[in-house]
Amino acid sequence: MKKGLICVMLLLVCSACRQKEKLLAGGAGWPQIAILDKASGKIEWSHPLAPEEECNDVEMTPQGEILYAYKGGARLITRRGRVVWDYRVKESEAVYTATCLESGRYLLAVAGLPMRLVELDRKGMPVKEVTYRTATQDLTRQFRHVLKTQQNTYLIPLTDKYKIVELNEDGKVLRSVYSEGEPVALVSAENGNWLIACGNSRCILEIHPEYRKIVRRIETRDLSYGSLLYVGEIVRYKNGNTLIANWNGESDDKTQPVLLEIDPDNKVVWRLPYTPEVSNISTVYPFFE
Repeated sequence: MKKGLICVMLLLVCSACRQKEKLLAGGAGWPQIAILDKASGKIEWSHPLAPEEECNDVEMTPQGEILYAYKGGARLITRRGRVVWDYRVKESEAVYTATCLESGRYLLAVAGLPMRLVELDRKGMPVKEVTYRTATQDLTRQFRHVLKTQQNTYLIPLTDKYKIVELNEDGKVLRSVYSEGEPVALVSAENGNWLIACGNSRCILEIHPEYRKIVRRIETRDLSYGSLLYVGEIVRYKNGNTLIANWNGESDDKTQPVLLEIDPDNKVVWRLPYTPEVSNISTVYPFFE
């Protein structure tokens, strides 16, 4: 019995060792969402998008389904392409955030006048909505990636206003923190600081939210290799490394990596070069299988 248990444990360990890191990616100007093998950079799975359906956010759910935001809404699909649900917005609106919440719900951030934060249940039905007036008429300049914190507050990177606002669940502003770059996405670091991707400002900022102070700034000159273009979504790994979506949709320089990973010393430890097949990545979600 004991030997059998040990064998089962060894099989589980070996199975975990065989798992490889994959990257689910998308971006404006790339007519698909795709799963890439990180080691080889090869596309293992892809899902085509209609010409008007630019993808600005993509995630994999705990159930292995694909959640993505497209300009006219958000959609949950299986890997075989079956649509589980499809949430559409008005022609005067655009969806830039689609993310899974720990509660099992989904959060969508809808650019509009006003912008809307919509939470959906597992069947894609709206169960909660919070509105906020950004005072920015250009929807493409309102925000990109909105984050809901463990304290059930919403962090909105207001791109045109160069600040991050934090709302409670009733839509009340709890605080505003100004940044030196145009914020488009952010994540929370383990120390509680905010890591902010600054789009066309071509930098990443680490801000102490309580003191409203920039404690770290990462620019091209700080890297050991390559140049930052439009800094889209960023991911912080548990080992302190940072994965950067380096969107090049408005740059003529196609020699720069579309994705790069840097360590805490800003050394580039991995990069994915631009190719005609893999380009214009602004959103990325790493996972193992």
